[in-house]
Amino acid sequence: MRNRLIDQIREDGFAVIDDFLTPDEVQELLQVGQNLHKDAPKEERKVFSAKADSKSAQSREQYFLESADKVRYFFEEGAVGENGELLVDPAIALNKVGHALHTEHPAFEEVTFSNRVKEVCWQLGFRRPAVAQSMYIFKNPGIGGEVKSHQDATYLYTEPSTTIGFWIPLEDATLQNGCLHFIKGSHKSGVHRRWIRNPDKSADELLIYDRPAPLYPQSNFVAVPVKAGSCVLIHSQAVHRSDANKSDRSRHAYTFHVIETEDCEYSKGNWLQPAEDHPFPVLYERK
Repeated sequence: MRNRLIDQIREDGFAVIDDFLTPDEVQELLQVGQNLHKDAPKEERKVFSAKADSKSAQSREQYFLESADKVRYFFEEGAVGENGELLVDPAIALNKVGHALHTEHPAFEEVTFSNRVKEVCWQLGFRRPAVAQSMYIFKNPGIGGEVKSHQDATYLYTEPSTTIGFWIPLEDATLQNGCLHFIKGSHKSGVHRRWIRNPDKSADELLIYDRPAPLYPQSNFVAVPVKAGSCVLIHSQAVHRSDANKSDRSRHAYTFHVIETEDCEYSKGNWLQPAEDHPFPVLYERK
């Protein structure tokens, strides 16, 4: 397993592990995820978007910035009206929930800190891996939005580059409902841009990109449909995206990111910063 995983990530920038979760584990997480909307706020609903537009964006960004050690709820753009009212069924209104499910929710904590995850990290050579963040992504039918081409290192930058994403679909991810697409080998071309805390504290925008968005030819992407319970391992510099869900089936997924904490610097410019009394939890320490 070790050589195959390392070779594939080194060559392509991603790798797929089939049957990473058992069917029972998949069903348990799916059931939990399907009920998350019941705990979502009924007022001041925040839409997940990287667009900047005055004070509403600042309020949204503050809510986002403060989510590192909390469970917070982000709605789809088409789900919330101008006055914060829901325009769709609450069960399909959420875009994602994050970013501390791995410490604040027992079902997600159990999977994230399982021996399987530790074994993968061990095989990949991590010495003192820590979990930086986690998300439940809904990609609901008809409303689940496109995720534009990006690198995870844009948002979770380390020197050297060590971040690995664990992306676990809880329903089959297909061409129709928005499976992941990758540019193979794109992780070898460095970090193309970063999303950072604005050093200008007087500015309205709390978060800014340091460079314009790169243009990636759509013909370079390959689709990676996977079965529920698989795990897609994603190198932090691998360019990937997913289409909007135009099908009548949801594509729920649980995902989290692991970083190296030994001889590796987590950037203080990253949007996600651990609270002083709540450091990123460590999976193990290699002696």
